[in-house]
Amino acid sequence: MNSELRQDPVSGDWIVIAPARAKRPEQILKKEKRIKAPKKNCPFENFQKSGHGEPVLIYPSKKNWQVQIIANKYPAFIHRKICAEIFKKGPYLLAEAIGHHDLVISRAHHENFPHLSVNSARLIFEAFQSRYDSLSKDKCLAYVSIFHNWGSKAGASIYHPHYQIIALPIIPPSIQHSLDGSEIYFGKNKKCVHCAMIDWEKKEKKRLIYENKGAIVFAPFVSQEPFELRVFPKKHLSYFEDTSVKDMEFVVDALQNALIKIERKLKDPDYNFFIHTSPLKNKKTRRHYHWHIEILPKISVSAGFELGTGIEITAVDPDEAAKILKR
Repeated sequence: MNSELRQDPVSGDWIVIAPARAKRPEQILKKEKRIKAPKKNCPFENFQKSGHGEPVLIYPSKKNWQVQIIANKYPAFIHRKICAEIFKKGPYLLAEAIGHHDLVISRAHHENFPHLSVNSARLIFEAFQSRYDSLSKDKCLAYVSIFHNWGSKAGASIYHPHYQIIALPIIPPSIQHSLDGSEIYFGKNKKCVHCAMIDWEKKEKKRLIYENKGAIVFAPFVSQEPFELRVFPKKHLSYFEDTSVKDMEFVVDALQNALIKIERKLKDPDYNFFIHTSPLKNKKTRRHYHWHIEILPKISVSAGFELGTGIEITAVDPDEAAKILKR
């Protein structure tokens, strides 16, 4: 296959699929031994002894907890009882980083998300939704980012599996681009762009990785990274926080299956996954959007061309990535 330029219909970003840069996709995969840190000195085994305050939320009880949400000891955003004001400083706009930065901790020290029991995995997302709901009542906030870093290459400084929730006073630029692109597509086609993607992937079946009654996983036709995956609820749902228990169960099942495939077929790489959802405010104007989860294994490194142009070069065709993950 020759190299191809492809444009994402949502963000408008261009990428290059260049399979000739790797003779075989397996050549870019490197097995690295994952170092399992002992429980003994883990700060997430006893939060209060390691200097953390009382939990924000705890499931099901403090004595027999399975999931806790605690304030990050080293937050990027700090909560204050005032809203962040944007002001000018020379040619720049500034605002104080007022918001929230929480950690979601699962009890199991060695079990990352795909290895959690079904109930424990669902509990993680129940905690996400519950915290999201409480943060949505803060009028100073514009967006809530929920993400997971697994492994040091993905930015995890502590081995114990944990997830992060950062609430911001602004809409992040990546989210704004996605919202704008979704709105433009809807205006032209009277249909959700993500629903159109789902329909096309189901019809083509080339990049489909996993599917259950209510959720679907595929390698996007416009993949910015090798083996990138997207997890969508099949039902058109704009807001993560408004997703029903049943629909969320389908999404959690799909996410666990996708991550297991990445671990087993790609030699256990580090990865990030994050939730893209509609912002907190002006909910009636965001119905065109379709919330989803993006999974990015840490396979490649952006170099001069990518950094200089904003165009990612992906050395693994998504069709081939899907074949490998489905073997």
